[in-house]
Amino acid sequence: MTSSYALSTSSPEQKDWSTSPSTSRLFVGAKGLSLRASQYGDFTSPIVLLLHGGGQTRHAWADTARTLAGAGYCAITLDARGHGESDWCAQGDYSTESLVADLNAVIHSLPTAPIIVGASMGGLTSMLALGENASLPCSALVLVDVAPRLEQQGVRRIIEFMRRHQDGFDSLEQVRDAIAAYNPHRPPPSDLSGLRKNLRQRDDGRLYWHWDPAFLDHARLPTATNSGMFEQVRVERAARKLSIPLLLIRGYQSDVLSDEGARELLDLVPHAHYVVLNHAGHMVAGDRNTVFTEAVLDFLQGSNATLSRQASSTTFDHGVLHETPTS
Repeated sequence: MTSSYALSTSSPEQKDWSTSPSTSRLFVGAKGLSLRASQYGDFTSPIVLLLHGGGQTRHAWADTARTLAGAGYCAITLDARGHGESDWCAQGDYSTESLVADLNAVIHSLPTAPIIVGASMGGLTSMLALGENASLPCSALVLVDVAPRLEQQGVRRIIEFMRRHQDGFDSLEQVRDAIAAYNPHRPPPSDLSGLRKNLRQRDDGRLYWHWDPAFLDHARLPTATNSGMFEQVRVERAARKLSIPLLLIRGYQSDVLSDEGARELLDLVPHAHYVVLNHAGHMVAGDRNTVFTEAVLDFLQGSNATLSRQASSTTFDHGVLHETPTS
């Protein structure tokens, strides 16, 4: 593979990447769509590609990315099409096929096979891309609160949140209140300036969510007449073909991924590891970032070992429920 952009960095020994600012990068997705990314760490280090969920941006991964960079990885956080600072598709194409095609294009532009961390929509896209194309380079996969079978009530709550406030906001305080109503268990930020990363200010002076409203035409729940944005049977079929090291992280309080749904994925991918984070909902990385990142690093640093999930026992450690493989 060849890189689509040149990068000049100092060596990891000369720089503390955990405190260094990120570098803005641009990838070319399917049909020439521009996808904005942030890079943390040295491009010659093992690459971790982090993919956010629907309605989020690459900035959701910032703290995790800095920690990964400090641990010797090159963390690349990517805005999906129609999200954050990535291009909106003029044709309104936010189909599963286009999301998968974007991921294929990004991976093929990297110099080495990445480790992928995918939350929600990012995880579903990853499972399809990797399971349906065995030649697509990837060295390991971390799925964050996502599996082929999701709880429809939780998914509906996300979609309903995204459909609200389409007429925008007058102030950051209104944005804060809207987020607090959706995530009441998470304390609101004292500094509201960070919320601007989730917004676009239009000519009328009002603040609007960053995503393309046309994305919501594809964000649908399954019904009797359509299979929804990600067809469960298709994702199950793709997951069954995954052979790379895989870690599933679930938020204990998640209303999107149940323990039953998680264990169905483990049946499809018997070698997968499973970690449950206490005091975390669907937005796992935001709710418990430190322990989430520790779980990811524990997995990555052991991914050269044999990762097989046979009979397993459960232990609590620092608020994390682990599925521990037994020999």
